[in-house]
Amino acid sequence: MKHELLLKAAVAEGLLPADAQAPATEHRPWPVVLLTALGAWIAAIPLMGLVFALLGGLLDSGAGSYLVGAAVLAGALSLMRRPGLPLFVEQLALPALMVGAGLLGFALFRDLPMRIAALLLLGLVLALATWLQRPWLRVLLGAAAAALLSVQLLPSRWFDLGGGMLSFWLAPHLLLLVWAVALWVQQRHLLDGPRVRRAALIEALAGGWVLVALAGLCWLAGMTFLVGGVLGGSAAGGLALELGSALSPALRWLPLVMRAGSLGFALAGALLLARCWPGCRRPLFLMLAAVLAALAWLLPSLGGALFALALLAVSQRWRLAGAAAVAVAWIIGSFYYQLHWPLGQKALLLLGLGALLGLLSWLTQRRAAAPAAPAAPARGRWVLLCGAAAVLLVASGAIWQKERLIREGRPVFVALAPVDPRSLMQGDFMRLNFALPAAVETPLLQDLGSQRPRLVARLDGRGVAQLLRLHASDAALAEGELLLELTPKDGRWVLVSDAWFFEEGRAAAFEAARFGEFRVLPDGRALLVGMADQNLHSISAQAAPKR
Repeated sequence: MKHELLLKAAVAEGLLPADAQAPATEHRPWPVVLLTALGAWIAAIPLMGLVFALLGGLLDSGAGSYLVGAAVLAGALSLMRRPGLPLFVEQLALPALMVGAGLLGFALFRDLPMRIAALLLLGLVLALATWLQRPWLRVLLGAAAAALLSVQLLPSRWFDLGGGMLSFWLAPHLLLLVWAVALWVQQRHLLDGPRVRRAALIEALAGGWVLVALAGLCWLAGMTFLVGGVLGGSAAGGLALELGSALSPALRWLPLVMRAGSLGFALAGALLLARCWPGCRRPLFLMLAAVLAALAWLLPSLGGALFALALLAVSQRWRLAGAAAVAVAWIIGSFYYQLHWPLGQKALLLLGLGALLGLLSWLTQRRAAAPAAPAAPARGRWVLLCGAAAVLLVASGAIWQKERLIREGRPVFVALAPVDPRSLMQGDFMRLNFALPAAVETPLLQDLGSQRPRLVARLDGRGVAQLLRLHASDAALAEGELLLELTPKDGRWVLVSDAWFFEEGRAAAFEAARFGEFRVLPDGRALLVGMADQNLHSISAQAAPKR
């Protein structure tokens, strides 16, 4: 119905001839598409495996991988460009397309330097996006193009702590700049006449492109609040913040540059909202922008996500704006895991910012009845206000819970067998391995459902815990016993955590660690607060060495 109204309006304005008709569209229910695609992929995978088994020797070296890849890619293209292609055949052609492009990519990266190979593949991906008319496929190709362009900025050595740190930060932000310029060109120069096809191409490519950029910003920020406790930390977590102390004095300016860049992106997003939505020119919005700008200074990947959210909101690309909002929430939540801030300071900061956002929301609601200039769409405004407030308040509440556990929990020491590797992306840490009872590894834990298992432990006169057994929910504890709750990590159960992070340069002090120091509540909730030596003296409380 909406398309018919647009067609009639275009005819009435003289933009289309009187006999113009909307193109026929084939309606495919998504269950049919899903089942057909599943059947096609099940049939295609063994077929591709047979081809590789027969031609394996030809693909290892020389021009064989180029010839086979080009042949498979050409065959897939000829199929996918045919009009009225059956769905099953289309889904068969898609893995062939991926295999052909993958073979060419394998050959290029094998025979050429990384950046040159990525540049040639980028040209191939853009050519495929031009030839193939399916929007969903162009979105995927746009994501691939963004990933290939980011390769141009990656350091020659993946874990270079110098200029490599700036390269990792620049890659997603450069993608955002290219994406913004492409949308500007689309809106200014490609929305009339025969160039509309180019505008449609840019629209589809830009969707996948910005998703890759947002994913890069989240990866740069590291693991977010609550997710890190279940899935484990990210190897790239907190790159811009945690490496400041690891840099040589000549490179200490890099984190400052990244913070300034993040602040600039955040301010650019605020200016864009104020320019396009008159309601965002009010003092309340300026205060909200100041709060988010302060967070962008603290979190070097937040400003880019805020800029993407603003541009997507003003252009009413709401689905992608939802993805950008998730990225913003993820990055703000990563502040919970920034190790150079004490928990109390993080709690106070987030609590203050959350209270300020709540006050701004309340003032906005009070003034909503007053006559005003045309304001921003209510949905976008309330998503910004309520979402940011919720993220900050939830994170602050969790930090205060940890502080309460530290203050009221019972001191308990558990013997450990640490391994002390170095993480080039997160500073120094100890890999912890607490000796859990063998019963913890049994499949019986699957019967617990959402309830976390708890261990029964007995303390000796020094406060050292001996881990005894898995606790049954209906079993009473004997005198001198207490509970310790376990945490899921990488598909197994660990005692609170399997790693302890500390400042760069303190590895020698932590080599003496023999016990993990916990604070434990009566219900078994525990928090790892430090390491202790064989005499139970806290290593974490010792003075850091002079630099």
